[in-house]
Amino acid sequence: MRVVLAVGTTGTATIDGISAAGADADAMVHTPSADAEIASYGEPIRAPVVPVSPTGTPTPALVTRAVRDLVNFDLTVVDAGLAEPTGAPTVTVGARPGGDVREEDPVSTAHGAFEAARQFGRALPDDAIYLGESIPGGTTTALGVQAALGERGGPDAGVGVSSSLPENPVERKREVVAEGLAASGLDEGAAAGEPKVALRRMGDPVLAVVAGTALGCLETDTAVTLAGGTQLATVAALLRHAGVDQRLELATTSFVAADPSVDLDALAGSLDLSVTVTDPEFDEGDHPAFDGYLAGEAKEGVAMGGALALARAAGVPMADVRDRVLARYRALPDVS
Repeated sequence: MRVVLAVGTTGTATIDGISAAGADADAMVHTPSADAEIASYGEPIRAPVVPVSPTGTPTPALVTRAVRDLVNFDLTVVDAGLAEPTGAPTVTVGARPGGDVREEDPVSTAHGAFEAARQFGRALPDDAIYLGESIPGGTTTALGVQAALGERGGPDAGVGVSSSLPENPVERKREVVAEGLAASGLDEGAAAGEPKVALRRMGDPVLAVVAGTALGCLETDTAVTLAGGTQLATVAALLRHAGVDQRLELATTSFVAADPSVDLDALAGSLDLSVTVTDPEFDEGDHPAFDGYLAGEAKEGVAMGGALALARAAGVPMADVRDRVLARYRALPDVS
């Protein structure tokens, strides 16, 4: 079993109030680089930060790494537009950091990165892969892609994306998406059937790489599980608009499923997604490292939902996962 983790950045993350994927704006740019290192080695190697939210909630990468310790799955990290280098070994597909979605052309490398990732996916030798991501600000760009594709369901529908913040900044995200559509000269739904246009004008490089990789895998009959939350559901939307008609799998966390700002069942139904929801039972952990998750922070990322599903499928008790998370947490630099 292989987890493919696409890590990258978008200028959209710098918009005030959009993301909690980092202690502050300066640290946030290093978050995906550090996430790749934690998933690969168990701790930051080159990145100068330990990814935490502003309240101290540790990155979901810690959960994914804990499961990897217990299940021992293969990991491949793809540089999907990193702004800062990572010490983790990576595959490159020509992606560059994304710009602010309110710009006219925020992801100029989307087409090339999508096609290179597609070839990468076709070349993977595995029977099954799980696809995950790390990109601060990615739920806002996912909403932008949904809007460009015409998959938001209208102005009165649910927001369609979750958030790393306890309170989803729904109206702020909608404002940003509206500004982005105007800057790109797009009406809502104008990129229907043109996923690469939606990615270039309203998305981010990680979405382009994950969607391209997924498409390449599916073209060679490799089983694909989208390991994440609403960003990975947006990948499913991109695949539908690329002509993929087979049923798709999404593995996510109970935190996304419980998010009151998102109707996950409706989103899955509209995209013909089969959803696996796993609860890590952090409420039984009795440790500050879990408190932020229980309060609605983080929720997903770095393939956490997929990793938890792999643990459950392997018969690993969630208590063992929690114990391993805490062992990894205590070993992190500057964490007591």
